[in-house]
Parts: sequence; C-alpha cells; structure tokens
Amino acid sequence: MAVLTSESIGLESFGIAGVRSALRNAPAARLYEEAIRRREGIAAAAGPLVVRTGKHTGRSPNDKFLVREPGSEANIDWGKANKPFAADRFAALLGRVDEYLRDKDVYVLDAYAGADPRYNLPIRVVTQMAWHNMFARHLFIPSAASALDGFTPQFAIVDACDFLADPKRDGTGSETFIIVDFGRKLVLIGGTTYAGEIKKSVFTVMNYLLPLRGVMPMHCSANVGPGGEVAIFFGLSGTGKTTLSAEPTRSLVGDDEHGWSEQGVFNFEGGCYAKAIHLSADLEPQIYPTTRTFATVLENVVIDEQSRELDLDDDSLTENTRAAYPLTSLPNIVASGQAGHPRDLIMLTCDAFGVLPPIARMTPAQAMYHFLSGYTAKVAGTEKGVTEPQTTFSHCFGAPFMVHEPVVYAKMLGEKIAQHAVRCWLINTGWSGGPYGVGKRMRLPYTRAMVNAALSGKLDGATFRADPVFKLEVPTSVPGVPDEVLQARATWPDPAAYDAQANDLAKRFAANFEKFAATATSEIREAAPRV
Repeated sequence: MAVLTSESIGLESFGIAGVRSALRNAPAARLYEEAIRRREGIAAAAGPLVVRTGKHTGRSPNDKFLVREPGSEANIDWGKANKPFAADRFAALLGRVDEYLRDKDVYVLDAYAGADPRYNLPIRVVTQMAWHNMFARHLFIPSAASALDGFTPQFAIVDACDFLADPKRDGTGSETFIIVDFGRKLVLIGGTTYAGEIKKSVFTVMNYLLPLRGVMPMHCSANVGPGGEVAIFFGLSGTGKTTLSAEPTRSLVGDDEHGWSEQGVFNFEGGCYAKAIHLSADLEPQIYPTTRTFATVLENVVIDEQSRELDLDDDSLTENTRAAYPLTSLPNIVASGQAGHPRDLIMLTCDAFGVLPPIARMTPAQAMYHFLSGYTAKVAGTEKGVTEPQTTFSHCFGAPFMVHEPVVYAKMLGEKIAQHAVRCWLINTGWSGGPYGVGKRMRLPYTRAMVNAALSGKLDGATFRADPVFKLEVPTSVPGVPDEVLQARATWPDPAAYDAQANDLAKRFAANFEKFAATATSEIREAAPRV
C-alpha cells in the first residue's frame, strides 16, 4: 500500500495519463476509513459500511456498449445486449475522462478474475470512490504481489462514477455509460455509482475471453458436498443462487460466476454480492451474519440515523438492497475457489406465472432447451425501472453478459453434460397456487428440502410423473415437502385457470425459441413444452 504519483498508477497503456494522487492496494480497513472520512457512507452498529447508490439502484443495461473494433467484432453477437460503440467516439470519450481524472484522487486495486491460475485474468480497478475499491477488493481476488511493480494487468476497469457523458457529443444513450473495449483491454464506467456495474463488466470480459480458450463461463453458483460431489446452480439475480448454494452441509465455491474447464469448475470471484432484502438469521443462517460483519458493504439498506441499526425488511429505497463481502466472511467455503466436475446441474427459475413445477428432473436435451431459453422473472430492483417481477427469457441465464452467440455457450454445456454424465434439474423458486399477485412465493424451506433431496441422491429411486405441458419429470414425493406442493396444477384453486396459464407460457416458450430452431438439434427442439 502506498500513495503514488499520477505517473505510477500504470494506466498509460490503457489511455489514462495520470491523476492527482492514487492509493493503491489498500487493505479493507484503510478503505473503510477513507470512505468514512470522505462521507461516502456511514458505519452501521455492527461494523458494515452502509452506502447509497443514488438514482441507479440496479444495473443500467441500456447504457452498456461494446466498442466495435477489428480484433473482436467478428466474435460478438451484436444486438440488444451487445450494442456497438464506434471506436473513434470511444477514443474521444476516453480523452475527456482522462482530462477529468487528472485533478482527482483515485483508488487502485490489483486483482484477478478467476481462481484457477491457468485461466485467471489480471485486472487493475481504478475508482473515484473508496467504497467502490473496497467493493472490488471483496468481489475479486486481490493480488498477493509484494512489490508494487510485480503485477501486470491485462485489463483495466476505470470507474469515473461522477463523470457525466454528453449524449450528443459522446454518442452515449444518456449521461451514464458502461463501455467495454476488447482492443484497448479497457472498461470505462461513468454516470453511475451502482457498484454492480464493475462486477458485471468483468464478467462480460470473462464471457468473451474464456470460450476462446475452451473454457465455459457460467452465470452460476457452485458448492461441494461432503463426499466431494460438485453441484452448480444456474440462474439470474434473485432466483436463489446465493441462498441455495450457501448450504451448511456443503462447502461454497462461489455464489455467482464460474468457469468450467477440462480440470473442473473455478470461481471467477473472491466474494459475494448477495441480495439483502428480507434476509433473516432463521432462513439464511450462512449469509445473515455478513450483514453484521466489519467492512461488509451494504448498498441502499435502510439504517436508523441515531442507533445505526439496520432494517433489512425496508425496501423504501429499492428492493435491490445488496451486501458485498469476501468469501472468508462465510463459515464453510472452498478456500481455493476450485472444485471438480459437477455431478449435478440445477437451473433456477423464478416463475411469475406460477405454473412450472417446484422441482423436476430433466433429460440432457431438456436441459439444453431450458439453458437456451433461460426463462425466469426479472426480480424487482435488479435493473433500473423494474419495480415488480417481469417474465423474461434470457439465454444462458445471463444474456446481458454473454458476448458470443448463444450457441457457443450451449454447445460447450452440452458436451460437458455428456462427457461427465451430469444429472440435470429444474427448480422453480417463484410462485405457487397462482401467478404473481394471486399465488404465493415458494417457501424457502421447501425449496431447500427439494434441492437437498436431489443432491443427496434421495430422489434416485423416486417415482416421477411427466408434466403434461412441460414434459419434465416431477417427483411424486420429496422428504420434507407436502406432496400436493410438488404438482403445480394441484396448488391452484381453479384447475382450468392453471391450464390456461400453463398453455400461455408454453406458447411464450415456443415463440422465444424460434430464433434457436435452425441451430438446435431435433432432440432439443422436441424437448419444448407442448403447445
């Protein structure tokens, strides 16, 4: 740790000439002090740092761009998620950000994305705010290099959060921008203080680089059973990846982003970014204590100004309250961030229609179909403007972050399922007994019981019944779960209403899958719900 001159932050090759001063590789305690000194946040009673992210309480996907440049443009699936940004306009915007930062104090972190040294990415994260740097220190894997010159970044993330773009001048969609340039190996962020943009920008970079090296990047959590059995959990934010993988009887590899190589799975990160709304000691005994831990970063959590006590049930600022903390804050982790090949693959969906079964076994073809479909609901607050669950199809359970065409990731997954004889499951953490607004969210203890039964082998000899619409195999009994809960149609007071809703969702699946029909195999196409 040292205060450095502007010439020694090592960003010249990325287009940033200098800053007024930089604090590099500071420990969390020092960054905590800096954040308090600069009034970036306040200390909660038990020690976390509580911050506000302003008008951006979630990601801003409409403000994310990829620079169109010759080295990467042929590999990118251009479209709504991967919007092109002209290279000359990016150069001009970078020049303006460079000029803006020259009289600013910044914080610099040298870290890695990827726990496996064979595939990790050395990154340099530069932030205006101390708490952003502490967030990055929690979420990535800090460099252990003893000398300041013993680290060479291969990608830089520059977060000039207070710099506002001029859309007419800069070519952005608003004052906010998140732009990735694979040619310059640079991510440029401005106009937002939501720290999740830093995390997901690096995930986007890994989703581009790793398939080129034969490694599958995944939006999933992972854990390991007592006998070394690995399970991975696909799902969008809010579907339960963090909660369900933080299981006391299993060791957590990571809660959100992983790679799957020839050697097994490995975490991209060194920490967790968990939803904090309604966390409780009873239902989330692993995660809840982190909200009472020194230096945990709590975004938009309501706090009493006098007592400094937290109210995790208050969503007056946003439903998307968050806790960022290092994995070492949890009691049962895989310290290396690496594990073997998965025995079980779980796809989590938050079904706002309330018609998918709470647990179902899938064939490999059905798993491929649902991976390409990526059906779930956007949970309130995860993105700007989303105030209640909205149904969506997000291929690979992470379309906003997938850079290559979906078939690239799907082909890799199919090969790995076949190679390692992976068991595939679909878990619905959404609604039961009716759609959102009518039914109720599936009880977490029931979902935990279903996941544990699947992973422990208790369902290996169970009786299954094929769902007439979705074709998935639904167990007739699961230990710890009432039998009637397992059959989605039986939970509805009006079976005819269920049938209508299920048929409507099946048609939505079919309409969405049309774009994949030409490249999907006949087995995958036949795995579609009946229409």
